[in-house]
Amino acid sequence: MKSLFCSQGHNNPEENRFCRLCGEKLLPVPVVVPGGGMTSQTVGLRYRVLRELGQGGFGRTYLAEDTNRFHELCVLKEFAPQVQGTEALQKAEELFGREAGILYKLQHPQIPRFRELFQADWQGKGRLFLVQDYVDGETYQALLRSRQAQKHYFNEPEVTQLLCQLLPVLDYIHHSGVIHRDLSPDNLMLRNADGLPVLIDFGGVKQAAAEVNSQLGRSPAAVPVNVTRLGKIGYAPNEQMDRGEVFPHSDLYALAATVLVLLTGKEPQDLLVGNRRQWQRQVKLSPKLVAVLNRMLDPDPAKRYQSAQAVMEALGGSLPASDEDETQPHNGYRSPAPYPATLAVAPAQVGSFTQSSTVYPPAKRPRRGSGLGAIALLFLAAGTAWFTWWIAHDWQPTKPKPQPAKTANIDNAASAPQFSQAEQNRKQALNQRREELGIDAGFLSTLVNAAFYANYPDRNGKQLSKDAEDAGLRAEWDKLANQWLDRLQTISADARSRMGSYTEADVQSRQAAVNQLNLSSRALNDLTDARFFHLFPDQPRKQNLLNQPIGQVWQSIASDRLDAVKTGAALETIKFPEGRFNQQVSGTLKAGEGKAYIAQLTKDQVIQIKLQTNQATRLSIYPPTSKAAALLEDSSKTSWSGKLTESGFYEMVVVSDASGSISYDVSLAAADNISSPDPAQ
Repeated sequence: MKSLFCSQGHNNPEENRFCRLCGEKLLPVPVVVPGGGMTSQTVGLRYRVLRELGQGGFGRTYLAEDTNRFHELCVLKEFAPQVQGTEALQKAEELFGREAGILYKLQHPQIPRFRELFQADWQGKGRLFLVQDYVDGETYQALLRSRQAQKHYFNEPEVTQLLCQLLPVLDYIHHSGVIHRDLSPDNLMLRNADGLPVLIDFGGVKQAAAEVNSQLGRSPAAVPVNVTRLGKIGYAPNEQMDRGEVFPHSDLYALAATVLVLLTGKEPQDLLVGNRRQWQRQVKLSPKLVAVLNRMLDPDPAKRYQSAQAVMEALGGSLPASDEDETQPHNGYRSPAPYPATLAVAPAQVGSFTQSSTVYPPAKRPRRGSGLGAIALLFLAAGTAWFTWWIAHDWQPTKPKPQPAKTANIDNAASAPQFSQAEQNRKQALNQRREELGIDAGFLSTLVNAAFYANYPDRNGKQLSKDAEDAGLRAEWDKLANQWLDRLQTISADARSRMGSYTEADVQSRQAAVNQLNLSSRALNDLTDARFFHLFPDQPRKQNLLNQPIGQVWQSIASDRLDAVKTGAALETIKFPEGRFNQQVSGTLKAGEGKAYIAQLTKDQVIQIKLQTNQATRLSIYPPTSKAAALLEDSSKTSWSGKLTESGFYEMVVVSDASGSISYDVSLAAADNISSPDPAQ
């Protein structure tokens, strides 16, 4: 009999309609009907749920089809954080969004593509859903169970092939700054299409779920003092389970434990407790593979292989060489900086969030686009020139941590005897503020350096000394940094966290998303420009922003504007009442805001558009074809009339140039079969 699970993972008989333990309404199992169809439910007005695939501690997983993409199969991962209220759910979504945004950037054929994160009502409650590509295949846990039923297991050639096929995937994610953290036979799938292993269920989003439940799901008095750690017992090494520290070799440990399970059919704790090499009596392997697995599983992190490349070389193969010294194999142990701890630590106050625990400053980001990928690397390199000096000379960490990449790091600021206590306090406060806003240190340093050198061109390329004579310049640098943070804090937390990593693929993704709403990227750009140039009025308008570091800020604003369009806050459809051919809409705009309107019109209609306001505004009117010239573009004119040359959705974008809030009216009139006025009016 099939079981039903509530969002808390409680097991219920199939006939139950409410959870026997918590009372939650249960989703019925889809019922097959004559003709091969089935009853189903739709989530987010887009994804038709076909059946439940499984359940976990944070919600359920469903097989669905995307009705907007030719009914492609996809996987919906439901997260049901135990929080109350809209604000708490929004904060939870921000935390999930940071992790999902990191995983969205991973583009590898053996990693399911993450499509989107969205919020929807499901069974009467607000839920968060993560959407990813569906993998047609079986987990290695299921494959092992099938073999166990036939009294045999995986053999050495099979697990060696698995290692050789999976190590390049781990090498890719580790160079991208991501640790899987939950590798096991359950989270590996053998894909039917090509027989390759696929890495699924990254731990970052699960960690976000743990943090949400820990930090928002309980009152401060009820939060326990212990921490929630992520990882499966036996698969995760001790430093991960005991201290929440994860490294590339943490995934390698879990991979070796997975191999042992596939070889023996026994769980790691049955093989590695006590005499850690007792597993060798369970299966006969070549001395080389035994040596490789023992080193991967060494309880001392210093003695393990430190990279997937090193394991591959030990097996007799190789991975594409990296040009970063920090990731090369080495004979002696060189302790890498720990990746941010995978802990959901109980906060002092409900609602405060720890920073994302998935990403560290990557040695080299995978390129998804030629132009913006290069500029992201460029500013990370250039931004270290002054900031790295600041760390080395201004802030001496109390516990120095070698960094896994050549990027700026302003964490753990402590006293520097050369500076006054006031300066030390100022720098520590600046660093704390940057961390709270989730802004990358290297990215911030690049922005501030540009402003600093513009003000002091004679200092361009020179490092400030730690002497008293440069104290004033150091204070000016800190002042500029705070000014940048003042402006950047107006951007959403999710968009801020991605500054420094936006690429051309993000531009294309936004374009595709806005096109689905019958809006062009030109209109979205207008909305973005309005906000950007309000925040940064000193920036010249005639420049290629995307090829400059500040283009990352523009992209983050574009991401926020897209969200506003999706929610309807920045997009409205004008429809004529029945029997009428004119309509008027009204609105208000804050400084730096804009709003887009669309109306479906017909070729040869004569239309008149009027914008009525007594404040500074700009009006753009775009035809349905994106390659066609704008009827008006960033114009101070408040009206346009003319005969339409094509049918489709026309766009009208109103943006404010005023210093405060404004009110406005937009009227649209359309008529057929009358003489056309001069389009130049």
